[in-house]
Amino acid sequence: MTILTAQEVMDIIPNRYPIFFIDKVVELVPGEKVVAIKNVTINEQFFQGHFPGEPVMPGVLIIEALAQAGSIPLLKLEQFQGQTAYLGGMNKIKFRQKVVPGDVLRLQVDIVKLKKFAGIGYGQAFVGDKKVAEVEMTFIIGR
Repeated sequence: MTILTAQEVMDIIPNRYPIFFIDKVVELVPGEKVVAIKNVTINEQFFQGHFPGEPVMPGVLIIEALAQAGSIPLLKLEQFQGQTAYLGGMNKIKFRQKVVPGDVLRLQVDIVKLKKFAGIGYGQAFVGDKKVAEVEMTFIIGR
């Protein structure tokens, strides 16, 4: 079930092609949690060089997808609407499996702490039931 389409997500976050990685949001609790979907396709620009003959989604872009997803439950809060959530820090990053064309990334971010102009989220990326990456992220909210 789609809660937000890609176009509706673009109304919330400033990212655009080629660095926009959310196809839809399937679960959302403002200030608490988001589950978003990223369909990984062979025509993604980064596959031209990463890696020829063995396309693998760069880990840093998986983290970027999680950061984009994680900003949504923050920016859906009334006090942060119309602002931008900047990635302020990352901790405990782990990559567990390659992500390749044809995979569907399920991006889950739980907001574990919320302050006046910041939030901390725990993000996990899955392909099917397998966790492929995880990260603890700090977001700074600003204009």
